[in-house]
Amino acid sequence: MSAWAEAPGGLHLAVRATPKAGRDSIEGIVTADDGRERLAIRLAAAPSDGAANEALVRLVARALGVAKRDVTLASGATARLKRLHIAGDPAKLAAALQSIIREQQ
Repeated sequence: MSAWAEAPGGLHLAVRATPKAGRDSIEGIVTADDGRERLAIRLAAAPSDGAANEALVRLVARALGVAKRDVTLASGATARLKRLHIAGDPAKLAAALQSIIREQQ
């Protein structure tokens, strides 16, 4: 199962966030024990007062070339496993994600 799926008005992106890392970075795709894929992201921010979630939104928006307002947290505000909704053309967003993944390999 892919880490992203087309959704009304954009894409849903499954993320595994690791806060308090040395730097903000997109690490690539990880597969969980249940077979689901997620985009692994490390965040320098601590998970307090929503700082890590804000850093996540900022990093994903910058990586995909969209405005921060186009990236919203759909679920997982206090969990490591999160789901983001990214507004925009699903085909262009998927192509950008694939490009990011290729760079990580």
